Amino acid sequence: MNILITGGAGFIGSNFIKYMLNHYDYTIINMDSLTYAGNLKNLQEIEDDHNYRFVKGDICNRGLLDKLFIKYDIDAVINFAAESHVDRSIEDPEVFLKTNVLGTQALLDAAKNHWKESNSCKQSRTFKSGVKFIQISTDEVYGTLGEEGYFTEQTNLAPNSPYSASKAAADMMVRAYYETYRLPINITRCSNNYGPYQFPEKLIPLMVYHALQDKSLPVYGDGKQIRDWLHVHDHCRAIDMIFHKGKIGEIYNIGGNNEKENIEVVKLILRYLGKSDALIKFVKDRQGHDRRYAIDHSKITNELGWTPSYTFDDGIKHTINWYIENKLW
Repeated sequence: MNILITGGAGFIGSNFIKYMLNHYDYTIINMDSLTYAGNLKNLQEIEDDHNYRFVKGDICNRGLLDKLFIKYDIDAVINFAAESHVDRSIEDPEVFLKTNVLGTQALLDAAKNHWKESNSCKQSRTFKSGVKFIQISTDEVYGTLGEEGYFTEQTNLAPNSPYSASKAAADMMVRAYYETYRLPINITRCSNNYGPYQFPEKLIPLMVYHALQDKSLPVYGDGKQIRDWLHVHDHCRAIDMIFHKGKIGEIYNIGGNNEKENIEVVKLILRYLGKSDALIKFVKDRQGHDRRYAIDHSKITNELGWTPSYTFDDGIKHTINWYIENKLW
């Protein structure tokens, strides 16, 4: 099987590529434009693997996509490629629309055009056996929760930032290609990921990075925003299950059962590193900052048998130790 993974030099994508190469004899073609968050050092350990190929390119480049589908006879697409930082989306929404919406639509067109049965008409709804398109999305498309309740796959989409709006639009486009063309798809929506190789603009690596240098730790607002934390290795296992066993056309939520206030996470990091809470500096809150996310992952648990394996205490220790041991990275 030949799998095109887009955005594979980023945090989640690079972890997933290594996971798949460790578990299957598949050929992985990693296409990444190597923006600031894409780092080939994330993949140094597998760059000489005979089942791995890297192609530098933008998912909006339809000509390049066509060449890759033909050259490698692509059987599946797993789309991690995305601009993903909320603060950056507030500063420049347009680049998020370009990559996250138009780029996803270009990928969908490439898959639709190359997977149609060769003897079918232009408007065919028949595709080669075994092909699949997986869209990696986020719980942020659901908006924000009150003090109680959870996001389910039936929760209405109500994105509150340009980033989450662009991801919601991409999800709707993926769904439309299933409903209109019967393109075989799945959509995954995960809670906040953490773990090794995460670019230090996100909460956990940023706090670790600052604390190790005794710099102030900037915390938005009162720090009581609540997130459900999912270790990236658990996320990789979930995507693997959805890829192999997920029902075509379905959406699957992936959560870690680890709801924490941001300030609680920051203080835990400081305690583990033996640093003082005096390093915490509360700063003006982000515009449109969602208050609480929480995922109900009962669907993937009941239908596919996935459950998270990392407790947050174990996962955060593993993550902090990785950053300590990989300071040069």
